[in-house]
Amino acid sequence: MSITSFAPAKVNLYLHVTGKRADGYHLLDSLAVFPAVGDVVEVKAAAELSLSLGGVFGAALQAEPDNLLLRAARALAPGRGAQLRLEKNLPVASGIGGGSADAAAALRALCALWEITAADLPGIALQLGADVPVCLASRPARMQGIGEILAPAPLLPAFGMVLANPGVAVPTPAVFKARTGGFSPAPALPASWPDAAAMAADLQRYGNDLQAAALSIQPVIGDVLAALGALPGALLARMSGSGATCFALFNTPAAAQIAAAMLATRSGWWCWGGGLYQPPQTGL
Repeated sequence: MSITSFAPAKVNLYLHVTGKRADGYHLLDSLAVFPAVGDVVEVKAAAELSLSLGGVFGAALQAEPDNLLLRAARALAPGRGAQLRLEKNLPVASGIGGGSADAAAALRALCALWEITAADLPGIALQLGADVPVCLASRPARMQGIGEILAPAPLLPAFGMVLANPGVAVPTPAVFKARTGGFSPAPALPASWPDAAAMAADLQRYGNDLQAAALSIQPVIGDVLAALGALPGALLARMSGSGATCFALFNTPAAAQIAAAMLATRSGWWCWGGGLYQPPQTGL
């Protein structure tokens, strides 16, 4: 028996740091969406727990002795075996939740393989990382707290998105360490946006509180933002998460695909364009 689960990228349309807990964890407010590009997790029945890696960026994870997928399997059902394979199509340490999406996909697939219903799957997910809970459903959501407080996103219009990464990794802890300044309020979001232009105009008033810190670590992020903002039809250009991946919003997925092709000639850059992922009813 083999079960495959798609792990779409997670993009933060805005990201405000709203405070800091006594234990050092930062409190965030963000609107997360999931474009139709990502990694693929496959699980098969086996006596022992194992993981193999493939895909364009699989080699970047070869040195990890305790990959997040293996930790997810052990957290879900200690002592049970399975053969896991990860096709790594997203850049590593790139601010689009790749590792978190992979862990969430592994949890979904293993629940199906082992025919178990975890009573506290969101709690297990949060133990693995702040972004893992929102990746479980892979649907647009507002994230707050340290990632454990999830609420439905406003009703989103149809829109397209271009993602671009300059081929550099930006570790999240380093970005938070480099961050300066105070905290930002959580914005008041509308119930819906009539179109992509209205959504982009609202989002323009918010920001990514980690962008300046990431730029100080990897100035090439500025080149990515400039290139995205110069694309014909771009409504908004911003960094996602802790970087270095940045995105631009467009009126339609087709417009985003055309725009992404204009960046494809950039040496060393990873680019993609399209629309949002539509998860199946099964969640896999």
